Amino acid sequence: MSVLPDPTTEFGARVARRLREELVAWLTLVDGTGTPQPAPIWFLWDGESALVYSDHKAKRLAHLRANPRVALHLDGDIVVLTGEVEEHPDEPPVHENPAYLDKYGDRIEDGWGTAEKFAETYAVALRFRPRRVRGH
Repeated sequence: MSVLPDPTTEFGARVARRLREELVAWLTLVDGTGTPQPAPIWFLWDGESALVYSDHKAKRLAHLRANPRVALHLDGDIVVLTGEVEEHPDEPPVHENPAYLDKYGDRIEDGWGTAEKFAETYAVALRFRPRRVRGH
């Protein structure tokens, strides 16, 4: 059962559109001292969860393994999703993910030259699954 708001409502339609179209979201996790750590992320929404590729050297991976409960929020009007993140090694690497490249390919090429180069660093696939949505 989906936790997303009814897409026939104004709020539900806005949430669905923004999850499909937004380029950047904020993923907030808690570090080992209990301090919230927000980070801007690129994500690919599939209708139920968000795929995120993380830097394989990022400290956030250890924090997520210790406490997978996170918040994902979108700038602008308030849309906050809370849930869990887990590693998904079965996801294709960035350079083999056509939907991700459709959304971010130009930005990847501008910053890293090639998707393969980007994938060398952003090699850890994470899957965020929302459990609750709030906003207005």
